[in-house]
Amino acid sequence: MTPKPDILCIGSVLWDVIGRSASAMRQGSDVPGRITRLPGGVAMNIAMTLARFGLTPALLTAIGRDPEGDELIAACAARGMVTETVYRSDDLPTDRYMAVEGANGLIAAIADAHSLEAAGAKVLSPLSDGRLASTAAPYQGPVALDGNLTLELLSEIARSPLLAAADLRVAPASPGKAERLTPFVAAGRGTLYVNLEEAGLLCQTTFRSSRHAAESLLEKGAARVLVTDGGADATEGHAGGLLTQTPPRVLVTRVTGAGDTFMAAHIASEVRGATAADALDQALTAAATYVSGETPL
Repeated sequence: MTPKPDILCIGSVLWDVIGRSASAMRQGSDVPGRITRLPGGVAMNIAMTLARFGLTPALLTAIGRDPEGDELIAACAARGMVTETVYRSDDLPTDRYMAVEGANGLIAAIADAHSLEAAGAKVLSPLSDGRLASTAAPYQGPVALDGNLTLELLSEIARSPLLAAADLRVAPASPGKAERLTPFVAAGRGTLYVNLEEAGLLCQTTFRSSRHAAESLLEKGAARVLVTDGGADATEGHAGGLLTQTPPRVLVTRVTGAGDTFMAAHIASEVRGATAADALDQALTAAATYVSGETPL
């Protein structure tokens, strides 16, 4: 029997191929290191962290009916996720993400989420066909949504009656896709999780602090925001005011997935009833632990 999910994770679930080196790198560097292939994607990274916190996430994504897709579905199920809600395509390959990280951080990355984008609204079918909800009984729980969906589909979701009663938590997936969150700012819907660069892209400016960025996003119409800035202060903002905290100082050993870990830890804390201050503190601690390499992949 399929367990009832505690939260829906909508967006990219793919294979992460990541090369990491202990050396500082620049363009053209050729250095020794390690190359890993692990389940990844924003929705997957969030779901994995939620599962570690004891929640049961359901995945709404597109995965191919190829050997890589079968292996990925098995990996998701083994990690405690509901996979019966995944759209399996006969003609679209399973997506991939490739990144290179050095001692000086992320050097370069390419996200190939073309299959997810091509699948479009098909990934949302469980919200209307009765598997998770229906047009007569919309879904009312928490939803983690990432910006790997197309701008057109994200615009539909921001105003969709299927998710009108849901607790939407939205992340842009990467700075290059930050502007896809514009519909949620314009509609005053959801909680937006962005870093300082992504906040600047949404506001078409640059910011020196998370607090300034949060203020500006709220002025543009965002309902609620959480803005991070690496090891510097992070700020939560909504109509009731701003809350700023400093994350723990740690030695950084990896960066890919840190934002997803922060978002998932924050959602999990609030689902369990934590105060705003405690939820932000727990999310910052979880992200710091992750980048230090102490959290298992």
